[in-house]
Amino acid sequence: MKGLKLLVVLVGAAALTGCAGLQGDARMAEGTFGDDIIFLKKHTEVILLSDTTGNSLVAVSPQMQGRVLTSTAEAMRGLSFGWINRQLIASGKIAPHINVFGGEDRFWLGPEGGQFSIFFEKGVPFDLEHWFTPAPIDTEPFDLVSKSGNTARFRKDMQLKNYSDAVFSLRVDREVRVLEKPDAVRALGVTPPQTVKMVAFESTNRITNTGENAWRKETGVLSIWILGMFNPSPKTTIVIPFQPGPEERLGPIVNDAYFGKVPADRLLISDDVMFFSGDGQYRSKIGLSPQRAKPVAGSYDAVNKVLTIVQYNKPDDVTDYVNSMWELQDHPYKGDVVNSYNDGPPEPGAKPLGPFYELETSSPAAALDKGRTLTHVHRTYHLQGSKEDLDPVAKTVLGVTVAEIESAFAG
Repeated sequence: MKGLKLLVVLVGAAALTGCAGLQGDARMAEGTFGDDIIFLKKHTEVILLSDTTGNSLVAVSPQMQGRVLTSTAEAMRGLSFGWINRQLIASGKIAPHINVFGGEDRFWLGPEGGQFSIFFEKGVPFDLEHWFTPAPIDTEPFDLVSKSGNTARFRKDMQLKNYSDAVFSLRVDREVRVLEKPDAVRALGVTPPQTVKMVAFESTNRITNTGENAWRKETGVLSIWILGMFNPSPKTTIVIPFQPGPEERLGPIVNDAYFGKVPADRLLISDDVMFFSGDGQYRSKIGLSPQRAKPVAGSYDAVNKVLTIVQYNKPDDVTDYVNSMWELQDHPYKGDVVNSYNDGPPEPGAKPLGPFYELETSSPAAALDKGRTLTHVHRTYHLQGSKEDLDPVAKTVLGVTVAEIESAFAG
């Protein structure tokens, strides 16, 4: 055991040393992890986490709420998976409504809209002009509690007020950990061929009610919301398995009303899985209810041959999730569990935010008594390899073959 601990420390130290040496290395190609690290280290503190091989690397920022900015499966010269907003980060400026720094695992809280929203002040219209991301989950740093070769732990105390004037005092505890291959394979449920390159990491996120009063649904509660922003390609397809069954019993299959109905050539629904375009060219969003969602979602980038999988802990028989629709709601606890967003111009002729696409998961509504805690785990895998090698993983985890994913929008 001591030998293993020493190996972890040595690999982590070697990775950090290599990171520092990148400043003078002009040979890092655009789109590589090393190129992103060179950029990020000029503007913010970067914590580099690694598995024991030194190939699976994850970059985390304490200043940006302990978010995972990006990762790779092939060390510094490998493909960088997370979308990073270089223009905003380099500017050093703070935007008033939201600071879209990027990152493939960032901590947020819900709900976003409705009478219990923490993004709108009491009485204002639910529009972009009056929408503001709370500073503790947008611009304020998280405290670094500890770090090792493969793990970083963060903490943040905060106070928030919702649209209905309910006040929440809470502590956020967040741990980001790179998974060793045996742990990753065990959680994935299938062993990829040896030729497949893989990075896997997870965030364990806890919120604790540190106030004097219990959080009650009558006045609004919070939920943990983890969002991953990824680099799109012209042939990226998001894949979301769902629970089949009649709408009379399970409700609608998908909520696609966030930014207007998604066109049929961008959202394809089969018997138990849906395909959603992740090309970063059309602003659209979908969501699945707890009755429909399964504890997994993913995407496939046919250009770079990358299969991305997201898993999360979905409690059984829990149906109350906060509703983030921008309106006064008849059903504030009939919200979505899994969401996916595809970026694009907000209006004709305008520039997109990224472009990027997102895979998001949420915890149940946290009706917490004083001192009680809710935990949400969000796990991300990136697998690179041939279609033939990635096929058994896609089939086992997402229920479809790579060929089926590729053909979803081929026509």
